[in-house]
Amino acid sequence: MIREALGDEAIIVATGEDRAKGGVRVTAAIEPSFEIGYDGVAGDSSWLQYDDEQDSDAIAEELTEIMLRHCVPENVMDNIISCATVMGFDDLKTALICTLEQLYSYTPLPVTAFNKPIIMVGPPGAGKTLAVAKMAARGVMNGLDIGVISTDTMRAGGVEQLQAFTNLLKIKLQKANSPQDLRFISNDMMQSYDQVIIDTSGLNPFDKDDVKILAKLIGAADMRAVLVLPTGIDADEAGEMARVFAAIGATEILPTRVDIARRLGSMLAAAHHGNLSFCDVSNTPKVAQGLMPITPKYLSQLLVPRLNKAGIMQSESSRNGLQRTGTKQ
Repeated sequence: MIREALGDEAIIVATGEDRAKGGVRVTAAIEPSFEIGYDGVAGDSSWLQYDDEQDSDAIAEELTEIMLRHCVPENVMDNIISCATVMGFDDLKTALICTLEQLYSYTPLPVTAFNKPIIMVGPPGAGKTLAVAKMAARGVMNGLDIGVISTDTMRAGGVEQLQAFTNLLKIKLQKANSPQDLRFISNDMMQSYDQVIIDTSGLNPFDKDDVKILAKLIGAADMRAVLVLPTGIDADEAGEMARVFAAIGATEILPTRVDIARRLGSMLAAAHHGNLSFCDVSNTPKVAQGLMPITPKYLSQLLVPRLNKAGIMQSESSRNGLQRTGTKQ
């Protein structure tokens, strides 16, 4: 299909399964062809061969430095650099935003009534309970009727921690001790609440018994499963965890602790290896207004904070004294 649309010289830059929307994402491009004859360069007279090559190399170098700084795994980094190089933008901000838009999908958590329960899953200590509290608080502030269920009934203090938040929000917390309980309670609550949010206990993704327990909970009803994963952890481990959670039904990722992490490669690795969509991000310990939707622009600002400053529109190469050497034909 790519060859039929773009020709035999087309290059497939990246592929991936889009679990949130169903289907496959394919990113492809083709470099502009040119010929040099007695009449000079054929095609658009404003095309500058050497300028484009130098700008492309400078952007690739800058992106490589950024990815290395965030400890992005080599295969993920190569994917990002290749996509940015093929698209050929000559400033860092545009190149990074457009590359992240092409390679990743984005599905924000609902802020209005939603027709499926949303279940938060993840490893121990990832911030699932706080994410549930933040989403519930946002719904209440938006005037929605919010229902909250906890399956974290075995861990000491698991229910009590969430109950402290739901009491403040004047929400009745329901408890589910088994997949059967969860199916019955969630189906019943969906009839009378605008949103139903489910908290789960932290489970070891590398323990088969733990994975089976969580898989049964996710399969108890038609749910939207969100992987809650802290940033700042080892990127390769994050990718392995994401693959496991995706295999049992997770379709999105909600990164937490973004405010205290300085190396965010785990976010990119998890979304890449798990084929997960970015939804929201937790970037503050405060419950009120504690979640923010992830967009390509916001993700680029997390990776390179200076891009958020006014006037940062050009590649660093132009400020480092690199001069253009091409000549206009």
